[in-house]
Amino acid sequence: MSGEAAVAATRYIDALNQGMATALEEDERVIVLGIDVGAGGGIFRVTRGLHERFGSERVIDAPISEMGYVGAAVGAAMTGLRPIVEIMFMDFVGVCMDPILNQAAKLRYMTAGALEIPIVFRMQTGAGKAAGAQHSQSLEAWFAHVPGLKVVMPATVADARDLMLAAVRDPNPVVFVENRRLYGSKGDVDADPLPLGKARVARAGEEVTVVTWGQMLRTCLTAAEESSASLEVIDLRSLAPLDLETVLSSARRTGRLLIVHEAVQDFGAGAEIAARAGEQLFDELRTPVRRIGAPPVPMPFSPDLERALLPTSKAISTAAESLVSEG
Repeated sequence: MSGEAAVAATRYIDALNQGMATALEEDERVIVLGIDVGAGGGIFRVTRGLHERFGSERVIDAPISEMGYVGAAVGAAMTGLRPIVEIMFMDFVGVCMDPILNQAAKLRYMTAGALEIPIVFRMQTGAGKAAGAQHSQSLEAWFAHVPGLKVVMPATVADARDLMLAAVRDPNPVVFVENRRLYGSKGDVDADPLPLGKARVARAGEEVTVVTWGQMLRTCLTAAEESSASLEVIDLRSLAPLDLETVLSSARRTGRLLIVHEAVQDFGAGAEIAARAGEQLFDELRTPVRRIGAPPVPMPFSPDLERALLPTSKAISTAAESLVSEG
């Protein structure tokens, strides 16, 4: 196997691990904290090997108390450490919102910059694994709504590593959202890194701008291959900060905008993007902005029902083609 082929075979889960290992290696203030992240290597094996390499004082197994260890991590950040905190399932964040929402997000502002809160909250999200209603939610819009938090959602192997490093180095609290269906995906980690907050044009096109993030990038790229319309696919990479300029530039040229996310469509991040685009491109878009997301129901355990609720490449290509036919 050639060297290039070996690089291209890097898995998303390994890129996350590489990002954390590099962060731990380059800065002794970085620690990893969470349930089973130590000797067990994490429930999804993302942190495997870090405990053996960096020791139990820097890769710390926490008790099954998200409120306790997330609060402790915020306190550690206040004293100068740079914690990477794993919350096993994004759904579980409901029991530890206070230290994220009211402490990490607010303390830099409330101390007039005297305190920095350099902390990364790693959360695993998404459906498609028949994990049921309490283990399948995409709640990124919650955090994008909170001033003081950054929200990143890497969709590629390269971004899994590069955005992890950028998040750890950032002086602000960052919610780092990983979709479990991406863990086994493979790609090249040697892509030129973009800064946190900058979107990427994942595929060039002429007729419809498709904006997405996270796992849905793969589905949108498949839709672009299948569709009779020419789709330009934009991977936002982060919701906060939001690179609206890249979105507007593309939509201004194509005249059509389709926003796709796995999260429930109602009151989702897609609505905010649609509103901003509508305000700024009202006289330039050929058709109204369209959104595709999950319907507002709890995610079912049944694999067949679950598949029926998630956006598909067929639904995306059909929506894009209808935009073209409308104007």
